[in-house]
Amino acid sequence: MSNKHFRPTLRTILTLLLCVAANNTVLANTVVTVTDNSGQKIEDAVVYAEPEFALPATKAEPAVIEQKNKQFIPLVTVVQTGALISFPNNDTVKHQAYSFSPAKNFELKLYSGKPTAPLLFDKAGTVTVGCNIHDQMLAYIQVVNTPFFAKTDAHGNATLPSLPAGKYALKVWHYLQAPGSEPHSQPLQVAKDIPTIAVHLNFKLR
Repeated sequence: MSNKHFRPTLRTILTLLLCVAANNTVLANTVVTVTDNSGQKIEDAVVYAEPEFALPATKAEPAVIEQKNKQFIPLVTVVQTGALISFPNNDTVKHQAYSFSPAKNFELKLYSGKPTAPLLFDKAGTVTVGCNIHDQMLAYIQVVNTPFFAKTDAHGNATLPSLPAGKYALKVWHYLQAPGSEPHSQPLQVAKDIPTIAVHLNFKLR
């Protein structure tokens, strides 16, 4: 599993500076620790904060899901709505990536190397990706309507970039939760520096 988490790009930093002007206050990064219902820390949980106030329009950053050693890498990807995702095949065998998910239905016919164009993910939701040739290959994409998102590391920690003051819905999703179930959601009020937030999901890791 990949334990990389979101690192703000220059474009995202500029967006946050615009938020400073709009909201007057931007606070320190927010750390969210995610555990299952037995207290075990969860890796690869998607954590995101949906503001209840308007934000300046931002352009979604592109992403890459590689196919290597008959695996999708990373296992879990999170992007903002409007993002383009590439699916390069870096194996010596051909793959046929596909999804039947309502948030994105697609099929990349049997291919090697890099497809001609990345795919647009313009609808929020969960996208499960498989390979028609290799049944063991799976990947999960969570498409979110916010620029404030991250993924938990091996210690169950996700660091959200600095959040402008205001009210949010803090949401957490994991690929092992019941299929079709909604992400965990709880209110978040950002008005001053806040400590690490603990989120307990209502399922147990395998």
